[in-house]
Amino acid sequence: MKFFYQFLIILLASATLTNAQGTGKIAGSVTSEKGPMVGVNVYLENTTIGAATDANGMYFIDRVPAGDYTLVASSVGYKTVKIKITVKENETVKQDIKMVEDPLLLDAVVVIGTPGGIGIRKKDASFAINTIDATQINRLSPSSTASLLDAIPGVWSESSGGVAGANIFVRGLPSSGDAPFVTISINGGPTYGVETLSFFEQSSIFRIDETVALTEVTRGGPNAVFSNAEPGMTVNFNLRKGGEKTEGRLKYETSDYYLQRFGGYMSGKIAKNLYYMVGGYVKTSPGIRNTQFNSENGRQLTVQLTKLFKRGALNVFTRLTNDYGQWVLPMALNTGNDLGTFSPLGNATRFRTLQINAQGDSATFDFANGRGWNGSISGLNANFDLGGGWTITDVLTYTSGDANTFGFVPNGNPIPVSALGLATVKTRSGKVLKGTDYVQNYGHWVVLKNIQSITNDLSINKEWKNHNITFGVYQARWTAKDFWTLGNHIPVENIANGDILDGIPADSIAAHGGGGPWNYGLNSAGDARVFAGYLADSWKVMPALRVDIGARYEWIDLEYTLDHGSIPDGIIDKTVSTKGKDYAFTAAVNYDLSPVLGTFVRYSDSYQFPHFDMLREGKYSIDNNGDVEANDFKQYELGLKYDSQLFSLFATGFMNQVYVFDGDVGAKREAALLNTRTIGIELDGVFSVQNFMLRAIATYQKGEITEADVAPEVVGNSIWRQPDWQFRIAPSYNLALGKLNATIYGAIRSVGKRWDSRDNVFQLDGYTKIDAGVIVSTPGNISFQVYIDNLNNSEGLTEGDPRDPMAANGRPIFGRSIRFSVIHDF
Repeated sequence: MKFFYQFLIILLASATLTNAQGTGKIAGSVTSEKGPMVGVNVYLENTTIGAATDANGMYFIDRVPAGDYTLVASSVGYKTVKIKITVKENETVKQDIKMVEDPLLLDAVVVIGTPGGIGIRKKDASFAINTIDATQINRLSPSSTASLLDAIPGVWSESSGGVAGANIFVRGLPSSGDAPFVTISINGGPTYGVETLSFFEQSSIFRIDETVALTEVTRGGPNAVFSNAEPGMTVNFNLRKGGEKTEGRLKYETSDYYLQRFGGYMSGKIAKNLYYMVGGYVKTSPGIRNTQFNSENGRQLTVQLTKLFKRGALNVFTRLTNDYGQWVLPMALNTGNDLGTFSPLGNATRFRTLQINAQGDSATFDFANGRGWNGSISGLNANFDLGGGWTITDVLTYTSGDANTFGFVPNGNPIPVSALGLATVKTRSGKVLKGTDYVQNYGHWVVLKNIQSITNDLSINKEWKNHNITFGVYQARWTAKDFWTLGNHIPVENIANGDILDGIPADSIAAHGGGGPWNYGLNSAGDARVFAGYLADSWKVMPALRVDIGARYEWIDLEYTLDHGSIPDGIIDKTVSTKGKDYAFTAAVNYDLSPVLGTFVRYSDSYQFPHFDMLREGKYSIDNNGDVEANDFKQYELGLKYDSQLFSLFATGFMNQVYVFDGDVGAKREAALLNTRTIGIELDGVFSVQNFMLRAIATYQKGEITEADVAPEVVGNSIWRQPDWQFRIAPSYNLALGKLNATIYGAIRSVGKRWDSRDNVFQLDGYTKIDAGVIVSTPGNISFQVYIDNLNNSEGLTEGDPRDPMAANGRPIFGRSIRFSVIHDF
């Protein structure tokens, strides 16, 4: 008992001495060239002491123990500022801070591409990464998730298919369409277990709105080892989180094509250490390509809760989406239609009753439903400090819903009425078409696709001496249940919203130069499971030199059942039950040549297992042990990072060698496995002086086919559907107009020629597209924005006809459009 009292006296004395230690205060303002900055985090390095700036850009930190400190000010989009200060007892340190914009966000902490999402400063990364913050997203005004990627080097994004009909290509990695080398993540968790399926790619189930705080985009790099082992590109959307202050945004948007969109977000504090963020949107529009009805409709609601603990944080979110738009497809060229606004779909072709099984049952489908997503994506992020340099992190994502497609698809060439040997023909509404009028076969395609996915990435991290070691376990399960009825061809007048021909069968169009009618349908179900372990180490050999290595081993089980034919008949035609295993490895060296110049070199050896479509087409291999083989993927990278007051540059050279699957539903060419090699360089730079800023990205690449299993004649051909070169230059200028602040900005994007297919039959011409905008901000936190997309009304083609390269069809970009927004920040 005596010992207890002695211990208690010592403890009380210690506490008294601690409380008696002298304290001081720190106060000041944080400004930029635009004026006072709100919400800047100002804190003392290696402590929990800090504050955020108020509405006037002022901060105040009380009860600071006397001593020497490093004062840090950080805000997304600005370079981090560090200042040495000395706090004296009963005194207030006056320290004003001037912040400078960080256009490339090189000081931002990124989580994607790091083991378990532990995070690293962008300028310290040994891999190619780009970041786009909420301000930049607002300026870009992307019409879809895929169109946002126009601002990323090394990427060719065909967003001309509508809000959910994209084809996305990365670093010359070839494919016939969709996005087989692209993972979309939310808060670090993949939205689906595999990158792509027929009529599905992951950007189609994500909608950008005001709840997005920061977008991170990596190409190549260490992602081949972490999370879902993506060897191509990972796009991670970090959602906004609540804080101590209630804040938010309301945004109304309209356009010259009758868009009506209202969205926003609000965030704040619920209770001590518990915060919320809620936001979303509703919208409706007939679209730039008017279908005679509102073909673009959607709504979305996102809720995120964040709970802070003494030694960690827990974050949960759910995102409910019901959003769809017209699936825009290749259209007839040189027939007199306006390529920027043309839509073959209209009231006359909106509904179609189709046979759905061999028993003769039928169903009526509404093609106003286009392509979209009706489902939910939910997630959990947990991070806890276990002490002694140990941390544990878990990232869980669950996705469930319907990613359906209703498309009005061209089939073959358009032909004049005279080619039928007739002087005139009539449409069902009684319109008389002359011999010079064009007609064409179109098909009503229905794809009902129900998907589910759950992924979990659990990792433990240990900081030991100069090492940062991570061990992780990744698990995933995903399913896809499909019903298709494709083909279903009918002849229509080849004008916008054309009517169906009366008494003329599709066979007649085919017999005189059009596409031949066919039908294909299926019922299928696929189920996949993955278990993987990975180990990584980041070793700081010396202050300027770091070595990053990682390895992964993965096991996969694939199950697939298929009933297919011209119409599903209820008889199972194929079942596949297989498993496989493979490993991935990545290693990099990062070296800081000076405080403003760094470089890295990286090698990655990874894989991609077959997906359900490859099982359907039989395009996979079995090894001697009876296991399914993964496609091999090797990539070499060399990077340079430069950051100064006026100019910043992130440059990456790359070479990849990969086996890929090339096949299209309804295509005339046979599906094939190809081996390709691509060499290229991607550049991302910015020049900034006073109120003027110039951003630029550029990509040059050269790729070719080196092997082909069923089409040896294509060996030596160039990579198709991607330009050898492309660049985007985006200037902006800030100016003061009395009490108003304005930003004038624009962009010029130019792309080179692209081959139509692996056969290299013909090249699509290059094109240039110009965008422009202006944002005017008032003292009352109300902003007005005008954005003009495709100011020069370019009719550039993003693809020919992937199903019939010889048909005179192509898919152009959208014509000129003007959008106007009113924004209130609070």
